[in-house]
Amino acid sequence: MTRTILFATLAALILAVPMPAKATEPLAVTEIAPGVYVHHGEVAETTPQNQGDIANIGFIVGDDAVAMIDSGGSVPVGEAALAAIRAVTDKPVKYLINTHMHPDHTFGNQVFKAAGATILGHRRLPAALGARADFYKQSMREQLGPELDDQVTITGPDDTVAKERRIDLGGRTIVLKAWETAHTDNDLTVYDEKTRTLFAGDLLFMQHCPVLDGSLKGWLDQIPALKDVPAARVVPGHGPVSAPWPQAIDAETRYLETLASDIRQAIRDGVPLADAVPEAAASESDKWQLFDDYNPRNATAAFAELEWE
Repeated sequence: MTRTILFATLAALILAVPMPAKATEPLAVTEIAPGVYVHHGEVAETTPQNQGDIANIGFIVGDDAVAMIDSGGSVPVGEAALAAIRAVTDKPVKYLINTHMHPDHTFGNQVFKAAGATILGHRRLPAALGARADFYKQSMREQLGPELDDQVTITGPDDTVAKERRIDLGGRTIVLKAWETAHTDNDLTVYDEKTRTLFAGDLLFMQHCPVLDGSLKGWLDQIPALKDVPAARVVPGHGPVSAPWPQAIDAETRYLETLASDIRQAIRDGVPLADAVPEAAASESDKWQLFDDYNPRNATAAFAELEWE
C-alpha cells in the first residue's frame, strides 16, 4: 500500500468515527440559600443574541427530587438550565413549575417534559397558553429569529393548581399558590418553607419596568397578601437574583399606585387616552429600565380598565 493510499484510508476511517455530541454549557447559577439556585436573566428585550434569556429562573433541590421554576425563553436556555441542575445534582427533576404563561418563562418547557418532569401551573395556564400559542409563535419568531423559534413546541402543564398545593421534595416542602388576576390571570408563586425563599415570578419586577397583562386593580389589591408570605428573601421574575422580603416590592407598589393615580386623574379631567398615556407615571421614568418599552402599554391597559370604575 502506498503512503498516499494509506493516508487516504486513515482519513476515511477518522471521518467515519462519530464525534461526541457537544455538551451543553450549563447556565450560570447562584446558590441564594441552601439548595436554592437562581439564574439571572438579562434585563432586556428578547433577541436572537440573548436567546430569550431574560427572566430569572431557578431550581430547588430536595433530598429526593428537584423542582425547576420556569424554563426560560428558548429551547437552548431550557437545555442549559437542565445542564445547570445536572452540574449540581443527579436527583430526578420531578417538577417544572411555570409561574405564568409568558414566553420568556415557558419556551423551554419541552426540554423538561422530555426529561420526565411533571409540568405544573395555575389552573388558568392551559387556557392562557392555548389562546396565545399562535400569537406567541409569530411574535417570538420576530424576536428570537426563525431558527430558535422553530425549535419551540409550546408545552402546557400536566396538572394545575386551583388555590394552593404543597409538594414534598424530600426533607423540604414547597408551597405553590395560585393568585387572582394581577400581572396576568395565571400568576403562581413558589415558596420554599425550609429556607423561607419566595419565587414570586412576575408578580415582582425589580429594575425592569413592571408589565401589566392582567389587572392593575387586581395586582394592587393582592400586594398586601403577597407581602404576608413569611419569606426572608424573594426571587423576582426580573431583576436581581434575590432581595430581602417584603421590602423588595416597595418600588413596584409605588409604580403601580402612581400609574393608577395618574390615569384616574386623567379620566376625571376628561383627558383622552392618546394624551393621557404619555403622561401617566412619567415621574417613574428614571427609576426603571425598559420604561419606554412597557409603560405606554401599561398606561393604555390601565385606562381601559379604570375608565369603567
